[in-house]
Amino acid sequence: MIDKVIIAEDQESANLSVQKIMDELCIKQSDYVFYCDDALTKVQLAIQNGQPYDLLITDLSFESDGTTQKISGGADLIRTVRKIQPEIMVLVFSAETRPAIIDKLFKEDEIDAYVRKARNDVKELKLAFDALSKGQQYYPRALAQLLNQSNAYEFSEFDVNIIRLLSQGYQQNEITGYLRKNNIKPSSLSSIEKRLNQIREELGFSKNEQLVLFCKEAGIL
Repeated sequence: MIDKVIIAEDQESANLSVQKIMDELCIKQSDYVFYCDDALTKVQLAIQNGQPYDLLITDLSFESDGTTQKISGGADLIRTVRKIQPEIMVLVFSAETRPAIIDKLFKEDEIDAYVRKARNDVKELKLAFDALSKGQQYYPRALAQLLNQSNAYEFSEFDVNIIRLLSQGYQQNEITGYLRKNNIKPSSLSSIEKRLNQIREELGFSKNEQLVLFCKEAGIL
């Protein structure tokens, strides 16, 4: 049962959106802050008063406005709060799309839910609350599919090197010169073309631009 929620969000529009959802879900108490330090203070006071929060909702990125803060980001806030209240549930509400970064939040920071700020985020937040209320984790299906796709193909160091160079604007014939200059083998144009063709075919892409975008979103680059 989720009765008491603390929300750390510095974007006013997103903050208001979450507030509206809290009202619709009839959450008994919802507290809202724009700074991570303020969120930590409220969590500490709630514990001292014997009325701890059930759920922390936080963004990952907080824009600096000149106010001095000890905790500058959502990831640090999660870790700090978990030290004083290990059992609190955590929902990350962020624009981050890279599956590798999000998967790390689940595995290392043990968050309970992730919702991406996007077109259907209100619906996603409600689905996340429903899952959390049942004691379940919530991982968006689209991100899970992308993560599974990136994990299904094992990128070698050579693969990452040539795709990174493509992302930096190198043409394939220029990559050959770079590899030779840095004594990276194989370095022939035919080897590069063959490898890129194999990767695109394996992942179902027809263009190098699609491959580069995928690798960026998956946190490979």
